Amino acid sequence: MKLELVPIPVSDVDRAKAFYADQLGFVVDVDVTPADGIRVVQVTPPGSACSIGFGTGLAAFEAAPGSVRGLHLVVADIERARAELVERRIDVGAVQDVGGGVRYAGFTDPDGNSLTLQEMAWRTGDAF
Repeated sequence: MKLELVPIPVSDVDRAKAFYADQLGFVVDVDVTPADGIRVVQVTPPGSACSIGFGTGLAAFEAAPGSVRGLHLVVADIERARAELVERRIDVGAVQDVGGGVRYAGFTDPDGNSLTLQEMAWRTGDAF
């Protein structure tokens, strides 16, 4: 069993696609309109086995925009990842060390869905 897709609610599909693809650097896997009123966009962080999806016309996208909290983007070097996002004009919070080799830095998409960079010092090489 594998988790492959997490739907997130957004108010503007094109704005969300621009944020995730152009600013965050996610790969656009799917952008289809299979029927009138239905649009599905799927984007994936480079190297990830799990994608996020957003769109219109399907029950999976009907939650309130901005209601998703704490999607974790695991990175090997949080300082470098944070700096890259700041260069791309994303307002990323300060890095917080919560102990045990775990560090976080949070930000939101244009709708207020929250994402968190997470670094776990012991996850390197094949463990990453």
